[in-house]
Amino acid sequence: MKILLVEDDLNNADLMSQVLADAGYLVEHLANARDALFRAASVEFDLIILDRMLPGGIDGIRIVEALRSEDNLTPVLFLSGLASVADKVRGFNAGGSDYLVKPFAVAELLARVEALSRRPPKLRAVAVS
Repeated sequence: MKILLVEDDLNNADLMSQVLADAGYLVEHLANARDALFRAASVEFDLIILDRMLPGGIDGIRIVEALRSEDNLTPVLFLSGLASVADKVRGFNAGGSDYLVKPFAVAELLARVEALSRRPPKLRAVAVS
């Protein structure tokens, strides 16, 4: 499974990349919203793990909205310190597939990645909670 990890905190990104690689996933990391949007639109990934708040003038919500407007159904797991119900709902309404609040346990991240990988392709972009 090929994962695009979009996270501007390099310490978190390194840890998540290592954990995901150890679990057998291929991980490409980007720290910039603009690069992530271009890469996600031009390369096929099985999952995008996306921080909501990114540098570069584009937040995670806008990235997902742009991908969905181009019929890109790649599942998106939002990572965010924004933990209110309204924040989560906004992520799902934008087209997110799942939402994980920071800080989180590595075991939960892996469980959510595995759960998203089991969804049929047409359902992967649909929010299920």
